[in-house]
Amino acid sequence: MAVDLDKAIIAKYKIGEDNFEILVDCDNALRIKSGNEVPLDDVLATDDIYKDVKKGLHASETELKKVFGTIDKRKVALEIIKKGQIQVTTEHKAKLREEKKKRIIDLIHKNAIDPKTGLPHPPQRIELALEEAKVRIDEFKNAEEQLQEIVAKIRGILPVRFEVLEIAIKIPARYASAAYRILKENGKLLKDEWQEDGSLMAVIELAAGVKQKLEDELGRLTRGEVEFKIIKK
Repeated sequence: MAVDLDKAIIAKYKIGEDNFEILVDCDNALRIKSGNEVPLDDVLATDDIYKDVKKGLHASETELKKVFGTIDKRKVALEIIKKGQIQVTTEHKAKLREEKKKRIIDLIHKNAIDPKTGLPHPPQRIELALEEAKVRIDEFKNAEEQLQEIVAKIRGILPVRFEVLEIAIKIPARYASAAYRILKENGKLLKDEWQEDGSLMAVIELAAGVKQKLEDELGRLTRGEVEFKIIKK
């Protein structure tokens, strides 16, 4: 096992009167709980399944079979991580909340606009709105899952509108190859047609908050020789 036993924390799963515990790496266990794939060797400090870690009481194969339908301890451990509770320190919770807050701010900045100006809100303004609205961020919940609820709480302070655009773009031949990468990085490429003169005609779908960034990047690359046209909102 690659996980330091001295730094491992307890993940526990209680079902009815039965309690099961394992020792895990906190960060990697939380990544699995959030839906990511992580090798179990980077998560488990030991393959042991306990009834009570602190007392050193192990779960029997009979108990594992009854509750989990298998005696494969690694399969059981994965289920405990996904369905159970991971005991984290107050310091670690604060770190997770800060990471989720940054992700939420980034999502709002990139995917929403100020209805009055049509431009994305600066990250600092979004952060101040979160603080003013006293928004509580759930450190164990995906940023995407709690985004709409958080936006509803700050709308009275910060006008926000989510908008998806389809934009037609024409790029001169000498910049087309480099521009193609920029297009793929900023949105969903719906259409790309290479013209006889080597220029690129593309249609891209992207969040309204990303539009200005894309225009700036392509403008710098092509020295202003790029054409944009919004074809759908």
